[in-house]
Amino acid sequence: EMQLVESGGGLVQAGGSLRLSCAASGLNLEDYAIGWFRQAPGKEREGVSCISHDGDPMYAEFVKGRFTISRDDAKNTAYLQMNGLKPEDTAIYYCAGLRGEIVPTGPLPYLYEYDIWGQGIQVTVSS
Repeated sequence: EMQLVESGGGLVQAGGSLRLSCAASGLNLEDYAIGWFRQAPGKEREGVSCISHDGDPMYAEFVKGRFTISRDDAKNTAYLQMNGLKPEDTAIYYCAGLRGEIVPTGPLPYLYEYDIWGQGIQVTVSS
């Protein structure tokens, strides 16, 4: 069974850091671009970041300079390092895999472009 499993979420104070992991099983992560999304209560799911097969990162404007996406295909795992967290970053965070090609200089890929999703993990930032 192909799966993506997120870990590393939790409760942190404003200004703090968390590192989310997205571990793949039943698939080769190197075959996928990996994206991170988030969904806050009452809001739509929004793209946060994406990393291409070649390791080119893409970020939403609201996380640029604070979040860093990376991947380690040897470990079949992708990461999202989140620094300078704000209360408005509170959400459920999802990782997702996209088998097709992406354009690292273009907009973040849309939700419907992704082929596989993790179950999500809660990130809560207290003020």
